[in-house]
Amino acid sequence: MLNDNHLSGSIPSEMGMLSSLVHLNLAANNLNGSIPIWLRQCENLLELNLSVNRLSGGIPSEVGSLSFLQILDLSQNFLIGKIPKAVGNLKSLEKLNLSHNKLFGFFPSTFDDMLSLTSVDVSDNQLEGPLPDNKAFREASFEAFRNNKGLCGNITGLEVCSSKLSSNVDRKKNSKIVIATVAPILFTLLLVFVVFWILSSSKRRERNTENTPRVVASDSLFEICNYDDKMYENIVEATEEFDSKYCIGVGGYGTVYRAELSDGQIVAVKKLHPLPEGGVGDQKAFNSEIRALTEIRHRNILKLYGFCSHPQHLILVYEFLEGGSLEKILRIDEQAMEFDWIKRVNVVKGMANAVAYMHHDCSPPMVHRDISSKNILLDSEYEAHVADFGAARLLKPDSSNWTSFKGTFGYTAPELAYTMQVNEKCDVFSFGVVTLETLMGRHPGDIISFLSSSVSSLTPSCSSSAPFNQLLLKALLDQRLPSPREQIAAEVVSVVKLASLCLHATPQSRPSMEQVSQELSTQNPPLVKQFHTITIGQLFDSSCYTSTLGEAVSHNNNRPTV
Repeated sequence: MLNDNHLSGSIPSEMGMLSSLVHLNLAANNLNGSIPIWLRQCENLLELNLSVNRLSGGIPSEVGSLSFLQILDLSQNFLIGKIPKAVGNLKSLEKLNLSHNKLFGFFPSTFDDMLSLTSVDVSDNQLEGPLPDNKAFREASFEAFRNNKGLCGNITGLEVCSSKLSSNVDRKKNSKIVIATVAPILFTLLLVFVVFWILSSSKRRERNTENTPRVVASDSLFEICNYDDKMYENIVEATEEFDSKYCIGVGGYGTVYRAELSDGQIVAVKKLHPLPEGGVGDQKAFNSEIRALTEIRHRNILKLYGFCSHPQHLILVYEFLEGGSLEKILRIDEQAMEFDWIKRVNVVKGMANAVAYMHHDCSPPMVHRDISSKNILLDSEYEAHVADFGAARLLKPDSSNWTSFKGTFGYTAPELAYTMQVNEKCDVFSFGVVTLETLMGRHPGDIISFLSSSVSSLTPSCSSSAPFNQLLLKALLDQRLPSPREQIAAEVVSVVKLASLCLHATPQSRPSMEQVSQELSTQNPPLVKQFHTITIGQLFDSSCYTSTLGEAVSHNNNRPTV
């Protein structure tokens, strides 16, 4: 077992010599490159787990030669392409996980014969068409297929396949027989035209070199974007030259547009703002965002699909989430009323997990620096995805100081008003603001300074005389929803407390996002006091309202206990 070991580079070819190897688990490392074809030499493998890495390219058909394989997990990588027909030859396979990649196309017909399969997950890809006629697929939940391009089948949450679609799939299978019959006849004619085409296209490329927008990519980044030279033209056409009617948001570094590409895929296109000085700053922001995003693989962080550069524009292409931004949902009453307390607490947990990942699981650690409700996007099931890494900077000795202040007003840490020293604690503060906004249904405004002051000079007392401390907690919450009850009420109290601790005036005294994430994942005991009677002053005195909810904030000059 070599999982969770911070391994990097490509999978060493020497492993192909281990013909007696039974279990190969390289999950949760930083491996890149493609899945090696020499894996077929490990013919006795029962388990192959390469999940949560940075592997790219397609799934090699050689995987299908591992006839004893029972578990195949390739999830959370950058794999692209169609699922090889050979995968269906794994007759002993019991568990298959291909989720969180960029696989597209239809399931091979060979999947119908995978009778040993009991568990499957292909969520978060670009797959389409009917599900295989297989027990594992028939009995799987919708979660195993969500966020794909157009899967259909008799699963609650998926569209029922039309007879036309089914017949189209059958015709595709039959067309292979026709192709095999006429191919030899056409082959000779094809050869005649190939030479002509190569010569003419070569001349055409020479004429168009100066006028063709270029796709900018290093080797690894090109594997991520996988777009051809018509990428820019496709985007311009889909957005009608970036018409404002396609605009879905404006961030600190760019404007975001909704674009439906020629293949039917809907993406979010972020056009970085130009700078009057000639664009040098934009190029730096573009490169910073690319570097940051290529290091990230997390379910609560928005996926980068592709990018391109043009003399007039720098463009990033993201996953499109139909739910829109947190800010938009809170602003529209109808949507806010459907955004109940359970969903809101789960959004806070998702945000915390994403930022904790950036701070504590990325190497070197990464600061977002522009966390706001506009940069938290929600999918159709209200799962949070942190977006807009235009201000992201890797924490290196020469990059912690900023000569110009960006970010979003109302969310930035107060210390940035007099110092450009950026670190994780700036994100912690912004997280606290967005968390309060999520529960209050509006930006907390002056309440930020009140809570910051209360936390920074904390002397818990159930009989505090300060007017703000006498304010009922329920009065701060979004009045468009009924008051939270029972267990969710205890969670709301815990979340407000944690958000307040994140607003501490002294950066060193704010909790780490790892602490916040861990605290949010713990089970909260029931409230001792009725929720509607709890005041802000009682929030940090656990004896006033709960038996064991957290610990009282302790001042050790540096960090509170959460």
